[in-house]
Amino acid sequence: MKQCLRISFIATMPKDFLETFIQKYARKLHLEGTAQLVGDDTVHIAACGPKGALEEFLDMLHKGTKTVKPHDISLEPFLKTKDYRGVFRIIE
Repeated sequence: MKQCLRISFIATMPKDFLETFIQKYARKLHLEGTAQLVGDDTVHIAACGPKGALEEFLDMLHKGTKTVKPHDISLEPFLKTKDYRGVFRIIE
């Protein structure tokens, strides 16, 4: 069953964190959607895919990396209205 989530979190992160961590794992899990850095430390993600893959993606976010520990993670389910064309993109 496919599901879509809007995910927001705050973290102090290196400039390439979205590409090297978020996009890498989203593509590995065959998720589609977007990620965008808003301001200096807030990330907004729209991700759609199989429920199990989204849960694994969320687990990965909660764990973070050695240098980046996301906090204030919020989740909101949504109905997919955009066609992401099976790709996970970074919006600059």
